[in-house]
Amino acid sequence: MLHNFYVKGAIRLLIPTISLALAGCSSNSGGGLPPVQAAGPTGVKNVLLVHGAWADGSSWNPVITNLNADGYSVTAVQLPLTSLADDVATVQRALARVTGKTLLVAHSYAGVVITQVGNDPKVAGLVYVAAYAPDNGESVMDLNGQVAATPIMNDLILDTNGYLTLTVSGIAADFAPDLSPEQQTTIAVTQGPVSAPNAFGVKVSQVAWKSLPSWYVVSSNDHVISPTLEMNMAKRMNATTTTLTSGHLAMLSHSADVTKVVETAATSLKP
Repeated sequence: MLHNFYVKGAIRLLIPTISLALAGCSSNSGGGLPPVQAAGPTGVKNVLLVHGAWADGSSWNPVITNLNADGYSVTAVQLPLTSLADDVATVQRALARVTGKTLLVAHSYAGVVITQVGNDPKVAGLVYVAAYAPDNGESVMDLNGQVAATPIMNDLILDTNGYLTLTVSGIAADFAPDLSPEQQTTIAVTQGPVSAPNAFGVKVSQVAWKSLPSWYVVSSNDHVISPTLEMNMAKRMNATTTTLTSGHLAMLSHSADVTKVVETAATSLKP
């Protein structure tokens, strides 16, 4: 009898404790188990974004936001645009700070930069967004000479130091026609002048796309780089190709599509 008395008493003492513990679990998740954290990205998790001429790292802002939200580690460099050598060195320094395999993503002139620097052992793959993809011994000027001149050629201003900028009207009509007037104004007043002979005239001596998997985004309404040239370069590279009905700045006007290409590439690569 005494044994039953003590057992029943112990049960009565335990019931409030068990109830409080169950209540605590419910409060953590609104009536269920604690939420399971979403898995991060698979494949390569580091993405290094490289901007083109007359731009800076902020030209990738919507893509940066998308990639960060999906768990990628993102770096966007600021090229000096003073020479191909200086721009390559900037990307090399950024790569040195990254731990692990990295996907390089370039827009426009920066395609030349990642073509030259992409043989770094940390680089796992290359994405070209309406970008130049030269072969060995080719420069921007050489590539442009393969097709008819684009409208941007009428928008260039060359200063006494050999740096090129774009006219305000040229930015609106040819460089950023897909963007709002406010965005066009911001691009016009923040544009990065580029050294014509030291950047556009220099031939590459290494061609990373010959040994790395590559992706290419063709902008079919591009007034800066000929869409025909873009398609020819993508085919020559044997790149996985996506064509967007976009002007030159696809990463701003079609940021979701560009993000998808970048994430598809990163997912397919071994970390």
